[in-house]
Amino acid sequence: MAKKVKAEVKIQLPAGKATSGPKTGSSLGPHGINISAFIKEFNEKTAKQEGFDIPCIITIYEDRSFTFVLKAPPAADLIKKEAGIEKGSDKSRNKVGKLTVDQLRKIAEMKMQDLTAANIEAAMSVIAGTARSMGVSVEGYNEKK
Repeated sequence: MAKKVKAEVKIQLPAGKATSGPKTGSSLGPHGINISAFIKEFNEKTAKQEGFDIPCIITIYEDRSFTFVLKAPPAADLIKKEAGIEKGSDKSRNKVGKLTVDQLRKIAEMKMQDLTAANIEAAMSVIAGTARSMGVSVEGYNEKK
């Protein structure tokens, strides 16, 4: 018999450096799960992605056990890292960085599992739109194919 789901919690924590601080404690504490066990497992699974905040969906069951699914880092964070910029532009017409088509493809491949895009070209289009709204141009990429 399948376990009965008590709650589903979405949280975003720093990869490999999550602590049982206010953000984690206030989100998971009311559900009665072992927070330190979650933190330990989360940090082990995300150690290689340090420097990013990783979205995570935690399914909590009636018996206080849990499972979680890790998502790819936010597209904006990946774009900032690839473009080598601190933050996006306050206005999209003010260009603050550039990406190559290869960098765009790399980001799209990382995010593909989380996007509803049918293929890599559609995913690249989504990421290019995010980059454009951040003031990051994509050299050699023409969306209107």
